[in-house]
Order: sequence, then structure tokens, then C-alpha cells
Amino acid sequence: MGLFVSEGKKIKKNTLGINAILNGTQSVLNLIFPLITFPYVSRVLSVNGMGIYNFSYTYVGYFLLIAGLGINTYAVREGAKYRDNFEKISKFSSQIFSINILSTICAYLLLCVTLFVFKNLQLYYLCIVIFSLQIFFTTLGVNWLYIIYEDYTYITTRNILFKIISIILLFVLVKKPSDYIIYAGITVLAGVGSNILNYYHAKSFIKLKLTFNLGLRIHLKPILIIFASVLGVNIYLYADNTILGLLKGDYAVGIYSVSTKIYKMSEDLLSAVLTVTIPRLSMLYGKKLYKEYSKLLSQLFNLLMLLSLPAATGLIMLSKDIVLIIAGEKYLPSANSLAVISSAIVFSLINWIFADCVLLPSKRENKLLITTTVTAVLNILVNIFVIPFWSYDGASFSTVVSELTAMCLNGGYFGWNILRKCESYKLIATNMIEALLGCLLIIGVCLFCNILISSVIYSLITSVILSVLVYGTVLLILRNPSLLTLINSIFKKS
Repeated sequence: MGLFVSEGKKIKKNTLGINAILNGTQSVLNLIFPLITFPYVSRVLSVNGMGIYNFSYTYVGYFLLIAGLGINTYAVREGAKYRDNFEKISKFSSQIFSINILSTICAYLLLCVTLFVFKNLQLYYLCIVIFSLQIFFTTLGVNWLYIIYEDYTYITTRNILFKIISIILLFVLVKKPSDYIIYAGITVLAGVGSNILNYYHAKSFIKLKLTFNLGLRIHLKPILIIFASVLGVNIYLYADNTILGLLKGDYAVGIYSVSTKIYKMSEDLLSAVLTVTIPRLSMLYGKKLYKEYSKLLSQLFNLLMLLSLPAATGLIMLSKDIVLIIAGEKYLPSANSLAVISSAIVFSLINWIFADCVLLPSKRENKLLITTTVTAVLNILVNIFVIPFWSYDGASFSTVVSELTAMCLNGGYFGWNILRKCESYKLIATNMIEALLGCLLIIGVCLFCNILISSVIYSLITSVILSVLVYGTVLLILRNPSLLTLINSIFKKS
């Protein structure tokens, strides 16, 4: 079925299954790029060069956050309601784009002030300037517009193209320690270089222009509330590393960073399934199609339970082998930390459903801000209390507690009156029991492979393959409805 906007270009709409695969491919690509580039640049560039690169990248990230405000999340939620009306979506998009331009200008002004005030940043000036191009290109790229129209084919295609170009340029141009500046430019190209194409392509199916009619009375308050929530999330994300470093030193942070990196990679891959449904859920709720909204929300919840439970189980059982292969023996202490934090995947993804698919579409961003604030404070307190005793394992524990708390607040309290209307408790219970049964078999498979296979690599590969086969077979034998729905959505048109 095609999606049309009056006077605009026809946009092909994929099924949610195809979009999930495309977005998953993009997530995998975003993970593979640093895996290919980092081993090379860490050998070619000096320690000082890498230090300047990493500091500049992180520093610009704060101003990128300021420029973004809460615009991406807000635009997807509100814009999804207007996507079938050419005039309304054009007016809305122009207003959001213009607000984003203003926030971008403010971010650049703040960046310039800090560069002028803090003289010790002089060493980083050029690298910071190059990375600051991300701010402009991210705004120009209007990525939220493509998410509204669920145009993941275009997003994935251009992302693959620019990643390939960037990898080629990296191996051709980065040859000596002083080339960290070139590497910074290539990083920008890989991340947001295609956004100028996004802007011109967007104008082929929508009227996108700068306007003085910003609609601030309507847009500003929810944008700022969402932005405050984003800030809270960032405080929560970085608190464990900061406190761990202060109380236990660089070694503990280095060990913990391996656990969190592996955890984040797994979470990003699974969240690709969720991301593609957000605009459709927002559109259904915005148009008051509550029956269709509840049905899709139930399907999404069941599907993520079906994926997150075995993923968490596998990470827990294979944490030692994964750490040995990815980071090496010197990082082996992070295996316990990874095993602890892996259980947070389930809570994190369910909480994401409650936050992005329930509270935001229903315009309860103020409730989300309360949850974010409570969770951030709790995370800091738990870290302060447990890190002195459990070090990096304590930091992992604090993440589990925080994600569980956020899930309970968002779903069990603030969003419960919406969730209870889904009326699919029996299906959810059946789905969870079948998933847990499959997880028990995964535990058996991992133990069996660990005992019989001495090679770490072969044991890991065999465990993963057999676990997927056994888990999938159990669900097929039980005719799990969520798995059958996923298969149908991939091979059948909506």
C-alpha cells in the first residue's frame, strides 16, 4: 500500500517487519564501522592524537545535545498525525525545522563563547571546529521527517553508501599520527555527511522552508520538557562512569567500559524493532484510533519480550567468552559486570515502550520528566552506596535498579490507565512462559557447549547458533503468535 501526501511525491511504505530489518541493518552497520576503523586508527595515530580526537568528539557532543533540544522525539510524535495532509505536515515541518535552526545557532554561539573563555582548549580548536560541523548537518538532515514517513529504505541506503566511502577514505588518507584531523573529518562524513542529500530529497515530497511563524506557544513547552528528560537521561547514563572513576580510579572505569559497550551494542540492535513502530503508534493515538493502537502496542510488547529475554540469557551465560573475544584476557574481570548488567536489557526495552510508545504519544512528557529525575537521583545514590564495596559490579547493579525503577514508574504508574486497555494479558502471559521455556534450553545449550568445546571462539559460535535454532524451534512447535506475526509482517504486505 502506498502512502500519499497531496501535491507531494509518492512515498512507498514498508511493513513494520521490513522496517525493523532495515533499521536493524543500520544499527549493525553503525556498530561495524567503529569495529573496522578503531583497530586501524589506534595503531596509526599516536596516543596524543587519539586523546585530542576523543576529547573533541565528546566536547562537541554537549553542544549537539543543545542544538537538538527534544525536537527529534517531539517532531516524530506530533508529525505522525499530519503525514497524510500535505499542507499541515508542510507547515508543521517548517516550524520545527526553523526552531531547530534557532537552537543550532544558540549551540554554535555557546560553543564559540567556551572556546574564547577557556584558553586551554586551544590545542583542540581545529578538531573541535571539524566536529562542530555535525551540529549543522544533523539539523539540516531532518532525520525526524524520514522517521515520520517510515522511509527506512532511503535512510539505510544512504547510510551504507557513506559508511563505505568513509572506510575507503580512512585507509587511503590516514597514514600518520598527525592525521587525526583527517580522521575527524571522515568521522563527520560517515555520521552526517549525507544529511545535505536528506534536505534536498525531503523537499521533493514536502514544502520545507524557514518561517517566522514558529508556533512557539504550541511547540516550545513540550520540546523543553522532552529536552529536560533527555538531559536527565544523559546524567543517568554518565553518572556510573563518573562516580566509579572518582571512587575506584581509571582501571575500574576501563573494566566497566567493556561491559557497558557490549551491553549497549546488544540493546541498540534490539531497539531497532521498537524505533520503527514509534511514528505509527503516534499516528494511531493522535488520530484516536485506540483499538488499532492497542493492538499494535500489544504486538510490540510481546515481540520485544520474545527477543530481549533470550538476548539477556545469552549474554549472562556467555559473558566470559564474549569479553575474551572482544576485549582480551586483561578485561576478563568485566565478565561478571556484563552478566549483572545484561538483565537490564529486558527492563530497558520494556521501559522504552512505556516511555516512547505510551507516555509520549499521549502527551505525558511531564510524567516522563518526573521518572527521569527520580531515576537519575536514584542511580547516583545507589552508585555512591554500592561502588565502594562492589566496584564495577556495583555500577552494573545500579543500572539494573534504575532501569527496573523507570519501567515500574512509566508503565505501572503513569501509563497504567492506557496499558490496561490493551486487554491481552493472557497472550502476554503465554508469550512470557514460552519465551522463558526457550531461555531454559538456551542455558542448557550454553553449559553443554562450554563443557564439550575447549576453544573459546568455537564454543561461542556453536552456543549462539544452537541457541537460536533451539529457541526458534521451541517457539515454532508451540506456534507462538508473536513469532508468527513477525514472520507474516516480513513476507506479507500491510
